[in-house]
Amino acid sequence: MRPPADFRRPAWLEWLRRHIWVLAFVVGAVSITALRCSGRLRHVPEAPEVMFELPSDYSLVDHLGRPFEPQTLRGKVWVAGFVFTSCPSSCPAVTRAMDELRQRFDRYGVDVEMVSFTVDPEHDTPEVLAAHFAALGVDSEHWRFVTGDPAAVQRLVRHGFKLGIGNREADEQGVAYDIAHSTKLALVDGNGGVRGLYSISDEHGTDEIFERAQHVLAEMERGR
Repeated sequence: MRPPADFRRPAWLEWLRRHIWVLAFVVGAVSITALRCSGRLRHVPEAPEVMFELPSDYSLVDHLGRPFEPQTLRGKVWVAGFVFTSCPSSCPAVTRAMDELRQRFDRYGVDVEMVSFTVDPEHDTPEVLAAHFAALGVDSEHWRFVTGDPAAVQRLVRHGFKLGIGNREADEQGVAYDIAHSTKLALVDGNGGVRGLYSISDEHGTDEIFERAQHVLAEMERGR
């Protein structure tokens, strides 16, 4: 049955008809926000499990001559990489990956430290590392290049991080040399627990470290 020709809807009903979709959107947004605030829709991904613990007795030094020991980054989440300054092969890629991560952490205010361990401590003294650091144009208080006694460095890499490290191998002319070592990045929690080893050759490798580091940070915050 049609309404009479002179029938007029009440003003409020006409307004509701015109704005029904806007109202539906507002009600939905408010409801979702309320649920999130109550925690019902909040999902915090689980942090990766501890794979193994770093030793509690190493004593190294960074590019500024400051001690680097287990307590140096106690309570901090950090990412470790392994390079050496005269590396002719994989090290630039490792450093680029770490630099990209450092910039992302800084951009989003994620409190994660970076540590590059040299696998050639006989050559890479703190002075050499400091010059290398400056040449790279790295400008961050949250990134250390670390060296130390050769035996101590090898022990930490091999038995602490459980990664391979070889000896110097000269080229055919005996001029340049390489040192076989892992290009993986290690994610370490505030207690020295290694939470993961990630390949930089994987296109999603640094993305995974970036996300996982935040999960470990969230876990630490919940535990405080």
